[in-house]
Amino acid sequence: MRALAISLLALFTAGCTGAVAGPPADPPAPFQVEPTDSPFARVTAGPVTGLIPAGWQAVPLQTGSRSGFTAAPLAVGPEAGAEARITATWIDATRVGVPSDFYYLAASGPALGELLDHPSCTAHRTIVFADHSPAYLAGGHDSPGDFIARGHGTCAGPDRVSRWSFFVAAPGYGPARTLGIPSSGLYVVTAVTTDGPRARATLGHLLGGVRFGGARVGDFVRAVGPAL
Repeated sequence: MRALAISLLALFTAGCTGAVAGPPADPPAPFQVEPTDSPFARVTAGPVTGLIPAGWQAVPLQTGSRSGFTAAPLAVGPEAGAEARITATWIDATRVGVPSDFYYLAASGPALGELLDHPSCTAHRTIVFADHSPAYLAGGHDSPGDFIARGHGTCAGPDRVSRWSFFVAAPGYGPARTLGIPSSGLYVVTAVTTDGPRARATLGHLLGGVRFGGARVGDFVRAVGPAL
């Protein structure tokens, strides 16, 4: 059991850095970007959708069992906020082939390592809504093995400060299991923008616009109740 947990942890560490892990990828999911009646465009990457500012470029992501999209401004340079981006991905549990509560390891560990472990980045607040250790990690035999959290922080660059927000959910066998994409074991959304007067509002639009199988970030949070 412990060996399987370590193997899954390695799989997600590879997946989150862009390396291909797991079985060969299926044909790319349908992908499109459409204008809306607002300053945002709607991105659709299979069962994942999101809103991005008009003028951003979105591309699909699909590496092994991990898929979704990433988007960033077309322009580069200090005036454009070159670090700005959003990435929304999910893991197809039917392709990985381990019990749902094993995704707890990835959600509570390496899934956000790029932000939480980077020496120039600081987490200002992390809100955990569900954190139930699975039985194989000394949790109760009836533990749902779920982990759901969101948070925000900053990264200090040589000439600017970036502000970021994240959402991560491993539904396990908890109440959020009925939401989103039926085959998903893990959801991760990260958004980054150059710090400034509208940075918080921009990040709120980016995270709030993401839907996994029609379920918003707020739907997953409400499913598990108040923060711990």
